[in-house]
Amino acid sequence: MPTIQHDGAYRELPAGATLGDLCEGLDRRFVVAVIRPSTTEAAATANVRLLTTAGEVTIEVAPEARLPDGAVLAGTKVGWADRNSVAFGPFPSAVAPARRTHQYRRGDVILGCGGYDPARSYLICARTRHTADYGAGEDGGVVGTVVAGRAVVDRAAGEDQLEAVQPVLSWADTSRSFTTNDRSLVLEDGMEVVTRIGITAEGYGAGRIETATASSVEHLLLVLEVGELLVTRTASTHITEERLVGTTVPSEEARGRREGSVTARTAGARSGCLYIYREDVPSSPFHTIVGRVGHGLELVKLAREGDRLSVVCEPARFDLLGLPLEIATRLAADRSIAFTVDRTEGERVVIGQTPGTTLEVLAAGAVSVTTVPLSDVVDIRLDERVAPDSVAVFRRITGLKYHAIGTLPFFFSFEDVFLFKPKVPTDVRLHPENPPVGESPANAIAITNDARKGRGMVGIRLSTSPEFGPTSEPFDGTNLIGEVIDIEKLRRMKEGKIVYIREARP
Repeated sequence: MPTIQHDGAYRELPAGATLGDLCEGLDRRFVVAVIRPSTTEAAATANVRLLTTAGEVTIEVAPEARLPDGAVLAGTKVGWADRNSVAFGPFPSAVAPARRTHQYRRGDVILGCGGYDPARSYLICARTRHTADYGAGEDGGVVGTVVAGRAVVDRAAGEDQLEAVQPVLSWADTSRSFTTNDRSLVLEDGMEVVTRIGITAEGYGAGRIETATASSVEHLLLVLEVGELLVTRTASTHITEERLVGTTVPSEEARGRREGSVTARTAGARSGCLYIYREDVPSSPFHTIVGRVGHGLELVKLAREGDRLSVVCEPARFDLLGLPLEIATRLAADRSIAFTVDRTEGERVVIGQTPGTTLEVLAAGAVSVTTVPLSDVVDIRLDERVAPDSVAVFRRITGLKYHAIGTLPFFFSFEDVFLFKPKVPTDVRLHPENPPVGESPANAIAITNDARKGRGMVGIRLSTSPEFGPTSEPFDGTNLIGEVIDIEKLRRMKEGKIVYIREARP
């Protein structure tokens, strides 16, 4: 029976088992990384991965330092866990205790011993900046730094144990290791299969949340909220995901970009693009750190342009906008968030949330929301198959790109035409796309394109017209983007007011 390493866990499968047998339930669009055992000839980085029952921890080993042998560490349990540190052991080592205190930083990995006895040594991960005597050597015993999995370090406790120590490869022999979604691939003994990327947001840790990067992290959580990463470009140093290119992202943490770091570009034509790094590169004033890969770095390194990867971000995004009040209340309770609402009578929909970002909500443990009656929310349907560029612009200017509810300022109405005047940035292009043919359909939504002076005007026409589109422009100035569903609600809306809209999904 072949033994397969599946996302860090070892599994025995019957002879002839396929990738489909191993990855049952994984969306077939997603590729996985397959690493054959002969790839052990690849060079190892200074990084090693600790597989614990609390999760994965990646350590960058300090120059000239060596961690205890993996066979020695495997099976060791949490010897102690307090506010400052968590320790795995005991095990024998050659440490020569100096019997004095040293200062440690959060993320330091220390080799020390209990009772100054090397036969009872521990591998210690620092949770805070603090001073302590861990029975370490004269130099303080720091053998490495946690570069991914600090949340795991924070929550490890009790009966958790260290199950295995693995090297992280600097590169993989692509003739023997590859990405594939061929579920008929027959598995071989000793293969490693990586099916997903796990990313921890910058500033997030179990019981320890920092909000300095809350705005840029919200961009990360929004991009990957669907659980999918589409690799749009690959380079020797990184891969990219461009789903929300063109989005403004603040620069909040512009430090060096290490292997496994996730950044968002903050300036230029590719602002909003996510980068995941295959190797260390210097810092850039145009990139801000938003997260760190804690699992699946092999998948990042082997990914090819066009690959779709399964991705899980920690924490999950907390965004209540556009949700019915009943559902928003339940979601807050499910995450132990204290919930305050302005009004509760009748059916209501959330239109505002304070704090506005996930990290701020989780750090505060509380959220307050503003709502409107469901009768004030108009549902629409957009068709990006026929007008992808215009629909993208519409979602951006209404806010539907970022939340499940958007807004349109009601400008003017006459007969069965309703006009809205959102603000359209001057750098946004609205080239002619999907004009009406023969007649403009009833209940259609359109946006005026760059061919007319009223570019960016949004219109809805409730009846057909052989001459003019929903914005009352000729057909050559009209881009049809969808249809309105709640006709009667629209009739009740007043000029000069904000109209709340939601997008009905297929």
